[in-house]
Amino acid sequence: MFRVFMMILFLSLSAVSATAQTLPTSAGNIEVTKMVGGLDTPWAVGILPDGTFLVTERDGDLLFVRNGKTNTVRGVPKVAATGQGGLLDVTIPRDFAQSREVFLTFSKPQNQGAGTAVAVARLSENGKRLTNVRVIYEATPGGSGGRHFGSRVVEARDGTLFVTIGDRGEPDSAQDRSSPMGSVIRINRNGSIPADNPFVGQSNVKPEIWSFGHRNPQGAALDARGRLWVSEHGARGGDEVNQPRAGRNYGWPVISYGTHYSGQKIGEGTAKAGLEQPKLFWDPSIAPSGLLVYSGKLLPQWKGDIFVGSLKFDYIARLAGNPLREVEQIKGPETERVRDIVEAPDGSIWFISVGKGAVYRMAP
Repeated sequence: MFRVFMMILFLSLSAVSATAQTLPTSAGNIEVTKMVGGLDTPWAVGILPDGTFLVTERDGDLLFVRNGKTNTVRGVPKVAATGQGGLLDVTIPRDFAQSREVFLTFSKPQNQGAGTAVAVARLSENGKRLTNVRVIYEATPGGSGGRHFGSRVVEARDGTLFVTIGDRGEPDSAQDRSSPMGSVIRINRNGSIPADNPFVGQSNVKPEIWSFGHRNPQGAALDARGRLWVSEHGARGGDEVNQPRAGRNYGWPVISYGTHYSGQKIGEGTAKAGLEQPKLFWDPSIAPSGLLVYSGKLLPQWKGDIFVGSLKFDYIARLAGNPLREVEQIKGPETERVRDIVEAPDGSIWFISVGKGAVYRMAP
């Protein structure tokens, strides 16, 4: 009986060690555990209070994961899965335990293409279905191309929602405030416009706009003071981290630290009066995606640091200091094309590897 027990224990430990690896970091060796694999172009992960989680796949599937087992959630809105579009972000609001509501962003089919949209729905207790699905915001008019949907959604401290929207491959739209393209918008939870948004009441300006002059912000999160941070793709060079503030213009395509893919200069240079400077920029581009401002719960030495996934160079960038700079690259076989990065309720750091088709958990 003892031999049988020891064999079972050995097999159990072997199974764990097969999915848990170690990465060297400035905070010591960090254990990296695969939480789920076999994913098809995963885009975002949302962790529920009980430790189960949701994962979006760009082609349109929402997956519910419990103990490594997945099921496809029914009731997801129809998406325009073309180019960079599809089912994109998933956000779990603070009141999920009471409301069971989740927020999704996706490229919504339109008459002449698609536009970034936000939906809210209730997740069933067994995680198998969405009910009471409502589209609370849709960027109109959208675009016919399949690029630059942006599409992160962040719940602010006051319960409003910040949503990032890319320029849809039409750079000048980011300076046109009659269009939501190339902006961060702010809406109420039911899709209405907050009365204190910076452009409310101005003629020929979309009242949902919070900040503008953005190219393609694919990462967004709040810091401990409730301030919004975003990471956004530049062109050839010029990827940025910004801290969007109400009514501010972040410059695209008038100023940029990048160049066109042809090598030609973009706009008027790297600075201009009245246009905001990035908190940090990369050249060459790292193709930044998900962004996290870490609480320090499990790793106090990283408290307040910003983590950004790189799709191009297969690492997680740790940013710190004032001025902000990249101080560490966390890299291993698991960090292949990092698309999303979030903090779990227990303080562990979770990230999506598109290259591995998996969700991983990092913890000491």
